Amino acid sequence: MTTAIVPDTLPPPVSLPRGHEAKRASILDAAGSVFCREGFAGANIDLIAAEAGVSRQTVYNHHGDKQTLFQAVVRDLTERSNAGVFATLATFPDQPKDIEADLIAFCMRLNRNCVCNREGKFLRKLMQAESERYPELFSEWRDHGPAKTWSALAARLARLAHAGYLDIDDPDVAARQFLALANADLHMTFLLGGTPSEAEVLSSATNGMRAFLRAYGTARCVAEKPQPAAV
Repeated sequence: MTTAIVPDTLPPPVSLPRGHEAKRASILDAAGSVFCREGFAGANIDLIAAEAGVSRQTVYNHHGDKQTLFQAVVRDLTERSNAGVFATLATFPDQPKDIEADLIAFCMRLNRNCVCNREGKFLRKLMQAESERYPELFSEWRDHGPAKTWSALAARLARLAHAGYLDIDDPDVAARQFLALANADLHMTFLLGGTPSEAEVLSSATNGMRAFLRAYGTARCVAEKPQPAAV
């Protein structure tokens, strides 16, 4: 029996929708679920309205037509995803005691909170199904989502390099490779529509960070790694 992955930080309890902004948020939440489940072509305003518990006219009043609503869903998911990413980046090990163990733990938090969570799952499904239909929209997502993550992570890796833990020529390239390695072993599970187990997330983070440190680690990584106690 596998243990399902659970985000480190859970969102606050959802209160009953009240007022203009709460209704708007409720519609976006319902629309995200419907678009991911049915695809753009299979979704319709009536289905979204029913799932949100509002009238068809309320959906139109808040978001206009289906295409405009879809665009709003992608932007909303990107904003939510960014919030989780930057909250997790705040826990990056700037002063590691055991750089391998600390980076593995960080990658597990990143995968739990930003890749395996609802927003990450929905964004992957929408991109896979609709990126050809909306290339400009997903270019916007790339610039406001992953590009910001790459830049923020690159700055943190550069600080580790300055401290002597890493040997990096181009922090931007290293940041993209770091993120690719962190969840490389999870891609097949995602492709098949599954949710990785805790053991799979640990294995992916471990394999990814060991590969990253083989590429970028310095002698200091080995010298400062805690050694097992003598028997």
